[in-house]
Amino acid sequence: MGVGNPILYSFRRCPYAMRARLALTVSGASVELREVILRDKPAHMLDVSPKGTVPVLLLSDGSILEESLDVMLWALGRADPESWLQPEHSSLEDIHKLIDRCDTDFKYHLDRYKYHTRYDDADPVYHRSEAEKFLQVLDGRLENHPFLFGNRFSLADAAIAPFIRQFVNASQDWFPESEYDNIKHWLARFLNSNLFKSIMHKFPQWQENDPVTLFPVI
Repeated sequence: MGVGNPILYSFRRCPYAMRARLALTVSGASVELREVILRDKPAHMLDVSPKGTVPVLLLSDGSILEESLDVMLWALGRADPESWLQPEHSSLEDIHKLIDRCDTDFKYHLDRYKYHTRYDDADPVYHRSEAEKFLQVLDGRLENHPFLFGNRFSLADAAIAPFIRQFVNASQDWFPESEYDNIKHWLARFLNSNLFKSIMHKFPQWQENDPVTLFPVI
């Protein structure tokens, strides 16, 4: 690998890995990307992070970041050229509270809506209805400005949008007819952005002795 480059284990479609790649890209950090297949995880990834989920960032000093938000904050702590950590409205503490709601209540219902066959007695309509409570919060925040905390994209938008994308992909018959027009515009802006497109390049599954793949792609 390149001298001093951290190693990022990632999976293209995982929303947690997406948010990490978004922050790494905007910060200008350069990492060695190792694309994994979740059913065939590499031994080295499991050695450094036995929990077996992505993203995993192995830093040059041997430190390991195993949570997506920690990766985001590490990257933005090095460089935050678009002021993601300085919301136009409200505070960074409020951003963290909104992200926490996404990662707990909303994610709980999202999983049981999208993957209801994996859960005994999960009613997808009920869990969609419960997930809507978070959509209502977001839609209200987007009533008077294009992003969740003002006129600028922030940590909150980057951390939450991949999960709303996942929810919408599970709701293609329902969401387009729903009342959440502000979210529709916000999500479309995100999905059509150069930033999002730049983190969604397809890479082959990483194998030992593969050539180094640097991320972000220049």
